[in-house]
Amino acid sequence: MTTSYNAQDIEVLEGLEPVRRRPGMYIGGTDDVAYHHLAAEIIDNAMDEAVAGHATVIEVFLEESHTLMVRDNGRGIPTDPHPRFPEKSALEVIFTTLHAGGKFSGKSYATSGGLHGVGSSVVNALSKILEVEVTRNRRLYKQVFAQGLVKSPLEEKTASNNKSGTLVRFTPDPEIFGKQQFSPSRLYQLCCSKAALFRGVTIRWRCNEALLKGDNAPPSKATIHFPNGLEDALQAELGDKALLLTPLWCGMAELPIASDGQSGGKVEWAIAFLEDGQSALISYCNTIPTPQGGTHEAGLRAALVKGFRQWGDNRKIRRSTAITAEDVFGCINAKLSVFIRDPQFQGQTKDRLTTQEATRLVEGALRDRIDHWLGGNPQQADALVSFLAERAEERLRRREKRETSRKTATRRLRLPGKLTDCSRTNAAETELFLVEGESAGGSARQARARETQAVLPLRGKILNVASATRDKLLANQELRDLTEALGCGTGKEFNHENLRYGRIIIMTDADVDGAHIASLLMTFFYREMPDLIRHGHLYLAQPPLYRLTHGSKTVYAMDDTDKDRRLKRDFKAGAKVEISRFKGLGEMPVSDLKETTMAPQHRTLLRVTIPSEDRLLTKDRIESLMGRKPELRFRFIQDHAKHVEILDI
Repeated sequence: MTTSYNAQDIEVLEGLEPVRRRPGMYIGGTDDVAYHHLAAEIIDNAMDEAVAGHATVIEVFLEESHTLMVRDNGRGIPTDPHPRFPEKSALEVIFTTLHAGGKFSGKSYATSGGLHGVGSSVVNALSKILEVEVTRNRRLYKQVFAQGLVKSPLEEKTASNNKSGTLVRFTPDPEIFGKQQFSPSRLYQLCCSKAALFRGVTIRWRCNEALLKGDNAPPSKATIHFPNGLEDALQAELGDKALLLTPLWCGMAELPIASDGQSGGKVEWAIAFLEDGQSALISYCNTIPTPQGGTHEAGLRAALVKGFRQWGDNRKIRRSTAITAEDVFGCINAKLSVFIRDPQFQGQTKDRLTTQEATRLVEGALRDRIDHWLGGNPQQADALVSFLAERAEERLRRREKRETSRKTATRRLRLPGKLTDCSRTNAAETELFLVEGESAGGSARQARARETQAVLPLRGKILNVASATRDKLLANQELRDLTEALGCGTGKEFNHENLRYGRIIIMTDADVDGAHIASLLMTFFYREMPDLIRHGHLYLAQPPLYRLTHGSKTVYAMDDTDKDRRLKRDFKAGAKVEISRFKGLGEMPVSDLKETTMAPQHRTLLRVTIPSEDRLLTKDRIESLMGRKPELRFRFIQDHAKHVEILDI
């Protein structure tokens, strides 16, 4: 079937329409995290005013209708005509134009979290209604927007007082987010985090009492202020946890001069060393949470590890030179905050800091302070570094034991290829995922359960063992790495007892190329390790091809047919369903890969079997389709072409 394709088929999305059409490109999706990201964007704007020294108080009020109001006593958004768009005020430009704001040049804000100029406009685009009130120079300005469009012109009247500031009140659009609502507890914790990140700000929290439910509900009113910043916040979280040394190691420092000659900014930290319990490192850049870490965390890691190693070396503490970041950060609860100019983040949701120079700046600021801190109390410093050295020694013992117990038939101790192993040694409890390429391997490593799931990336399409000579098979590095990783040998040397994993799961893209790679791998196992299949160890993962989202509801579809079926079954007619097609495992968000394909509680696996009653037929079929004689494949195509109804090219 052919269709016309001409100029009238080319869509031009204007204004904020792209945001409403594809919200996931700007806030990561339409789920609960994205919903609360709207609140964070507006609060961050108020925090930028405080950090810049123009605001001291921020009010956050969650109203009964789940409308959120954020007010600051800063300078107020400019309301005079914009020089590039003289028919519009600067306020209107900020809330209706992507990439418009006062944070690009660095003149109005030395450091800020919102550098893309999309926060206010994106929140406006995804709100049912958004109201802005600005007080400047004894004048009160007000404008109302709806779904990204101007609902009323800018109104001006005399202000009742001489105070300045900005008030933003908005309600997220249910057409985009469905029936989701703000969580008072989540917003309250957000306010606490922001107040801890800047000692000079006070956040006044209010919440309608009708919204407060459950034992963990926050107070209806609170004044949030941390005079000692991160130290107060961390101390409150620790409670009565047992610490290796007291007090906490906390501090604040100016960052070294950046490479462009500008001020490097500042860094603040609070670190507690735990006797036991779960470790944690929470980091921020310009008050923006960075849950995936980044270059500022790398600077902290480098500074601590080098400091502890040098102290241990100077004090002749055994094994101290073996201390790694794993040993240090496995026993700390810490908070790190940096303020830098022009930070670079990974993605619009800013989950990871990627500014390369941040590593050098943070390490440089902390290095001398670590030495002074350790030297100020050498007895405690010796005890701490000795504890870390013991952790390092125990880690090395565990690794040696694990490697020894997992030696392959060649008796080598190295990990084959790019295998990322799991920590559990009981083969029956472990799984090995075979994936195509380093990109998919990186996603699988992040989505896996580290204790029980190992990942081995393979480079593209492996050798077709059914048509290759024995010499080529033995010389193929990918198959050698795979064989070594499994540890059970091939052919006559196959030993089921030496198999290192209970499940071997072929996980390829949900497309034709992925099916071809899976076929090549199944052929390899059938020809070289048939008993591995007969004992039920070989599986095929079933990653979806589509994600279908409407409001808070998300379902996954395996192929086009499944997509059409789920659209009819799971969504109401006429619903605006956002359809995302996964290009491959490497492009799939880690959370989706984990939920749909790797987590045992959600995934679907197909076990590969060899039918006992049709073994000869199976052997002949593999020889026909994968063997050395192309004429057999051509004959198969001729015989079965009449059964093909749709050829999707």
